[in-house]
Amino acid sequence: MKRFYRSKRDRKLAGVCGGLGEYFGVDPNLVRLLAVLIALSTGVIPVLITYLVAWWILPEEDEVEGA
Repeated sequence: MKRFYRSKRDRKLAGVCGGLGEYFGVDPNLVRLLAVLIALSTGVIPVLITYLVAWWILPEEDEVEGA
């Protein structure tokens, strides 16, 4: 079973977009671009809150591999 985690290798801020990119098998830069486009089209606050919650609840890559 695939696990979703925050990336330690491909991170700009917290590794959430890097983890999403690794989970779905796409370039994390595309995930970051999509997040910016969604933020600009729907409002920054909902995307920011979602990112912060993901940062808080998702384990880092090392924590998942060590289990």
